Order: sequence, then structure tokens, then C-alpha cells
Amino acid sequence: MASIQTQLLNWYNKNARELPWRSDPGPYKVWISEIMLQQTRVESVLPYFERFLSRFPNISSLATAEMEEVLRLWEGLGYYSRARNLHKAAQELMQSYKGVLPDKARELQKLPGIGKYTAAAIASIAFGEPIAAVDGNIKRIYARLLALNEALGTPGFENKVNSYAQEMIPQNRPGDYTQALMDLGSAICLPQNPNCKACPIAIHCKAFEQEKQNQLPVIIAKSPVPHYEVCVAVFLLNGKVLLSQREAKGLLAGLWEFPGGKRETSDQCLEDCLMRELKIKTGCDLPDINKQDKMGVFRHAYTHYKISVHAWRIVLSDEPTQDFPANLRWVDLADLPNYPMGKVARLIANKLSKATSFQ
Repeated sequence: MASIQTQLLNWYNKNARELPWRSDPGPYKVWISEIMLQQTRVESVLPYFERFLSRFPNISSLATAEMEEVLRLWEGLGYYSRARNLHKAAQELMQSYKGVLPDKARELQKLPGIGKYTAAAIASIAFGEPIAAVDGNIKRIYARLLALNEALGTPGFENKVNSYAQEMIPQNRPGDYTQALMDLGSAICLPQNPNCKACPIAIHCKAFEQEKQNQLPVIIAKSPVPHYEVCVAVFLLNGKVLLSQREAKGLLAGLWEFPGGKRETSDQCLEDCLMRELKIKTGCDLPDINKQDKMGVFRHAYTHYKISVHAWRIVLSDEPTQDFPANLRWVDLADLPNYPMGKVARLIANKLSKATSFQ
């Protein structure tokens, strides 16, 4: 055990990635980085981290910000509930913790958006608590070290890995040890074709000894990812465009998009879907959709499904006489960048802005 810890930390001393939250590992920076890194690669996080810290350099500035501004700075990073939970947690820290992050994982878990892994990572890295933070990289490393035959995600696998991880965490430098494992999983102990010759702890790896490193961990095959078609309308009227704000809960909560919805089996064609959804979303009688008005198809993959969004550009001569629901708003085209959107809505907005800039 001590040999693995020593060899891994010695390797980390020479090979640690240079990251902004490591050069100055204050609790606030560690917290923000760990939330951003949830289900997101380091390379994607770096520019967002710098912008976010520039605007919100401390808990107080984040807590007093408007939620819409937080979402704007988060836009493109995905999994927007993370941004909403950060904002809520910052407010709770100001109200109940005197603006200071707790230094123990158990207390950190009481804050919005901080689960068992994130709490352990913050506590070990920022405060030196000897508690194991077990993410996907670390599960893969330990599954190979132990040559586990149980499938990833099963109770037997999780119990063995979590127990072993806690046994392995050193009393000295627990945060560095955790980050060393993260770097090892990112650079060497890869999901496919791990570079075992460069691994500082290969001598201890049972999977390497048994030449099973490419077969472990055992992964249960996933079901096919469903695909949905969505139809939206880009309504234009006197230099304004109509936006719809999503509900305060659920996927992309609170973000802005173009009105429309998912195609149902009862829709004979895409245009039927669009007209049906617009009637539901706007409550208004709208003009027939011309196929020549189609802007294009915009595709995106979420964690559990994929979508193809069909968008139509529709120029109105007069504003509908009926009142729109409260979640709809006419917005100046020039103000589109100020409204936080999901990936697909932003692609449509960018194409619209580019097209209208030449008119």
C-alpha cells in the first residue's frame, strides 16, 4: 500500500498537469473547478473557469449575482443544473456559513450540487481531509489494480472499489494523491489501450500481470440512445425575434429558446408538428408554414438521447392580436447574446444573427 502511494506521488511530483485551481488551490477555486469538471473534460472547462472566476472571484460575488448572468457565463458548458446549484449554494454559504466553505466532506454534502464524490474531492484537495474521492478514472484504475471481475456499477464492484479507495488514501497529501489518480486515469490508464509501460504503479497491477487491462473494468452494454425530432419557429417582427423561456425545473431550466416542441407519432409531417406545438405554446392562430422558410436542421447529443431540431424562419407583418403566455418575449436581434441558451438554440440564434447582419 505504502509503495503504491509513494510511487504515485513521486510520479505526480514530476508529471502533474498545470491547472489554474492547482497553482492556487483555494477552497473557492477548488469548489468551482470540481463542479465544472462533473461529466466534463478538463480541456473544455479551462476557458469557462477563467471567465467565471474573473466575473465571480469569490462566494459573495456569486451569491449576489442574477441567476441569468450566471447561466450566461455557463452557456455552452452544459448540465445547467450545476450552475443553478452553484448559485444556490453560494447564497446558502453567505446565509448559514458566514461565506466560508466547510472543511469536512460530510458538511459539504449538505450544500446544493455537492454529492459524495465532489464533497470528498473538495475536502481532500482544499482542506487535506484524508477521504477518498472516487470518480470514473479512479474506478477504472482500481478495477485494474485489483483485477475485479464484477461489472462497473454493480453493488459488488462499487463496494470493493470504495472500500479499497478509502484504505489507500494517505494521511499526508490526500489531495495530491487523489489528483495523481485523476491524472493517471486521464493520461495513462486510459479506457482503451492503456499505456501500461509508462504507468508508475504497473508493477502492482493484477490486470497488467494477467494481460487483462483491455478487458477491465467489465462494462454492461448500454441500451440504444433514443433520437427525437423537434420543430421550432423563429418569428421575426420589426427587428425583433420571439423567444420562449423554459420552466424553472428540468432540463435546461430557465434558459431561452425558440418556441416549438417534439414531434409526436400523430404528426404526419414536420410542418404538422410545428403548427400543433406553436398553437400549444403561443395560444395564437399563426400563418401556414412554408417549406421554403426552413433555416436548417441542428443536431445535438445529450447524455441519454439525441435530437434533431428543425427550424423555420417566419417573418410576421403584424404582431398577433392575442396575448402571448408570460414565458414568451419579443427580443431585439442585437440582444440575443444576452439571453442564456442551450447549445442548439444558440446555434440557431447565431445563424439568424449572421443572416440578418447582411440584410
